[in-house]
Amino acid sequence: MVATVISKVSMITVLAASAVAVFPAVGSERPRHIQVSNITRPPVGWVEFCARQPDECASATTTAARDIALTMQAWMTLMRVNKWVNEKVKPLTDLEHWGVVELWSYPDDGYGDCEDYVLLKRRMLIQSGLPREALLVTVVVDKKHNGHAVLTVTTDQGDYILDNQNEDILLWSETGYRFLKRQSRSNPNVWVSLGAPQPAAATAASR
Repeated sequence: MVATVISKVSMITVLAASAVAVFPAVGSERPRHIQVSNITRPPVGWVEFCARQPDECASATTTAARDIALTMQAWMTLMRVNKWVNEKVKPLTDLEHWGVVELWSYPDDGYGDCEDYVLLKRRMLIQSGLPREALLVTVVVDKKHNGHAVLTVTTDQGDYILDNQNEDILLWSETGYRFLKRQSRSNPNVWVSLGAPQPAAATAASR
């Protein structure tokens, strides 16, 4: 019993130390927040997901934009969810999984592609008490020039990215990605362009 308690305490200590080691420095000179442009079309995958599971999508009611206060507790919650989902879900394309090119869904069977990782992380973080308005599904072009989906978390210290291609949580400007569009902070069913206007990318970006 004592050994078990010591083991649990040791594990908590290790996790806390790990979180401290990677807790973001406030003094970064990189741009901390993504530039938001005009309203654009949402990805077809999101629209179809909401049509299949309307209860999973918020209503069209506009709410106030919110940032997460990036405390150590909030950072550890982000790390825990990001790590758990990345480890538990195995990558599988929609074509291999469902026989279609694009289908956004929760990876309830343990398999999914980038959008599915994002949806699960978003749901788990909302269940953990973080505000929906700060958890934004985002479409980017990755380092291989492919369309890719990530979760943007807007905080008082900048916009951080939860990504199934990277176990680290990075400031958006440190990812090396080109950001195309994401959910509006005030309405998840309204999407906005990011940065200067860019040509649409294939797969996740154009769908």
